[in-house]
Amino acid sequence: MAKAKYTCGPDGYFKTNVWDGTYKDGRKHYIAIRSKKSSADLEKKVAKFKEQVSNRTQIRKSDITFLEYARLWKGVFKDNRENGTRTMYDNIIDKHLSALSSVQLSNIDRIHLQLVLNNAKGKKRTQEQITMTFNQILRSAVSDHLFPSNVAEDIFANTESVNYKAPEKRPLTSEEREAVFKADFEIQDKIFVYILYGCGLRRGEALALTIFDFNFKTNEVNINKSHEFVNGIPQKKTPKTENGYRSVPIPEKILPDIKSYVENLKRRNKIYLFTMRCGQPITKSSYDKKWARIKRQIQAVTDEPINKLTAHVFRHNYCTNLCYQIPRVSIKQIAKLMGDTEKMVLEVYNHILLEKEDAVGAVNDAMNF
Repeated sequence: MAKAKYTCGPDGYFKTNVWDGTYKDGRKHYIAIRSKKSSADLEKKVAKFKEQVSNRTQIRKSDITFLEYARLWKGVFKDNRENGTRTMYDNIIDKHLSALSSVQLSNIDRIHLQLVLNNAKGKKRTQEQITMTFNQILRSAVSDHLFPSNVAEDIFANTESVNYKAPEKRPLTSEEREAVFKADFEIQDKIFVYILYGCGLRRGEALALTIFDFNFKTNEVNINKSHEFVNGIPQKKTPKTENGYRSVPIPEKILPDIKSYVENLKRRNKIYLFTMRCGQPITKSSYDKKWARIKRQIQAVTDEPINKLTAHVFRHNYCTNLCYQIPRVSIKQIAKLMGDTEKMVLEVYNHILLEKEDAVGAVNDAMNF
């Protein structure tokens, strides 16, 4: 005779805890199921409940559509993010997920994700963002008990992953490095380029600099704010992360020019280093013109074509050159100067660290004692 699966408790009930298909605080959420009759009756109730979980019926009833929930989710959880991040989510939801405007959230399935991905065929980066956003929305719906966890997991387990590879970051070429100090820049453009080159700042950090951010007793520039463009208009914001608050030494090669420029601004009662000719903060369109002008001046002093040169190339060049100075400078110190984490430095610049390694020489030195 088969042994009963469940035993009767002191209160006269057969009972067990069963996962209801949702999570709470990152853990599976269980509910108690009981039977006064028998172990077999409880087993039937458990089987029926598990079937309801599998068939999506054991979730909170809601007529909300997937698109409505996506917009609500974005407004609640993403509106405090940086403008670029908010713009990305707006683009994915309004331009791509809008194809599912008539689909109820509770009816979402693998075919809907694949449909949206197919509509973005040939755009690997966009497909990656769609998958990420879709995943985040469904996980939120699971936490809100509006979507079954097992179905969400099945959707992504059975959808082919997007094979996107980000373009490799590059430092300055040797021709570009030489051209930086040969180019006939306007003075404001010259100082902007020098700060990017010698201090490795993000574009927004450089644009936000004021005369009060420079300490010429220690020859450092203090980073405590940034600028971002919202609908083309500059807005002040905090650095990208807490690590972004930092002081960076100004290299001797560019120090005289920067010091002279800042002191000249002080004499003229100017505060910001980089403004339009009218003295107003630089807009997106004026920045684009500024950068186009900078690239023209660099190209004018080198025969090598200048391709895909951005402010971030200068930042990558800064970190690359610092990595070549290890162990004279530590990874921890490089991360501090960059306003990033050690993890990021290791992930992005590991190939440079590997180039510097001499495993054979290290073994010989270590063992030949």
